[in-house]
Amino acid sequence: MNFDFADEAPKLVMLLYGLVAFVVVVGGLLLLLDVVPNWFARRREARLVAVADAGPPAGAARARRPRRAEGLFGLFFLLPTVLLLLVGLVIPAIRTVVLSFMDGGSDAWVGLRNYGWLFSQDEIVRVLINTLIWVILVPLLATTTGLLYAVMVDKARFEAVAKSLIFLPMAISFVGASIIWRFVYAYRGEGQEQIGLLNQVVVWFGGEPRQWLQEPPLNTLLLIVILIWIQAGFAMVVLSAAIKAIPGDIVEAARLDGVTPWQMFWQVTLPSIRPALIVVVVTISIGTLKVFDIVRTATNGNFDTNVIASEMYNQAFRYGETGQGSALAVFLFVLVIPIVIYQIRNLRKQREV
Repeated sequence: MNFDFADEAPKLVMLLYGLVAFVVVVGGLLLLLDVVPNWFARRREARLVAVADAGPPAGAARARRPRRAEGLFGLFFLLPTVLLLLVGLVIPAIRTVVLSFMDGGSDAWVGLRNYGWLFSQDEIVRVLINTLIWVILVPLLATTTGLLYAVMVDKARFEAVAKSLIFLPMAISFVGASIIWRFVYAYRGEGQEQIGLLNQVVVWFGGEPRQWLQEPPLNTLLLIVILIWIQAGFAMVVLSAAIKAIPGDIVEAARLDGVTPWQMFWQVTLPSIRPALIVVVVTISIGTLKVFDIVRTATNGNFDTNVIASEMYNQAFRYGETGQGSALAVFLFVLVIPIVIYQIRNLRKQREV
């Protein structure tokens, strides 16, 4: 095997650049997360020892310095996060809002025309209705499924195995899950061997195979099943942990009062896990608003299955209508804001309690 260094020099140079970049990035992270904090911690410890040795009067004046140092210490760690938020979230969000008031080529201002278009086109109204159906059904059904499953397998003999089975879909990407379910919904003509599980079951019972993903609004409901299948594991894990955190004396007191399992669920379990329940519903709701991969992979938004995120992509990157795509993005952002505010208020109340 002949290897000519002269011919491969450009590749070797690129490899060297990669190695240098790796060393710089990894070294920088180690410096940022390990060396610098330890240096500040040692300085703080030395100051506290000096203050303690100096006694109360002199130490009181020196005690203000560590507070300033702690403020700088906190700012040092906040700065990278703030910069990343600015570059990755704030600036793109501002740019998207600006573009939503411009035409498709981002050359001229059009005012609120893109937002008027949003509610005047039948197909876009259909997209909004589909998104609403997703946001109502997915959090409700995924959380209910996860909660019931967590209650049923709690302290069961094979609890770990049962939990693993429902949690496994969480390890699959949305695209992978969509491909799996496309095989479930796959269609072949009557008289042919069916490769789709659902149509095969229908044939076994004497029915005719159907093109499930081409029949609105049934196809939207079938796509929703995919996201419920994925998110139920997340809901189960969080709610199962909340159920196990219920104090044992409360459960024992309820049993001594002679409550039935149904009463135990509604009067003890459900009120005790309410904060976790809210977190799960809010998290799944936000994730559902942003759903894109499932629709894109399963139907490409055809047959009246489109949602906001998918249509936003189509307008901005397929049709070249940047203004309309940006208006959809801003509308999606506005829909998420109330949920985020509610979650923040809920977390504050929990801290106060």
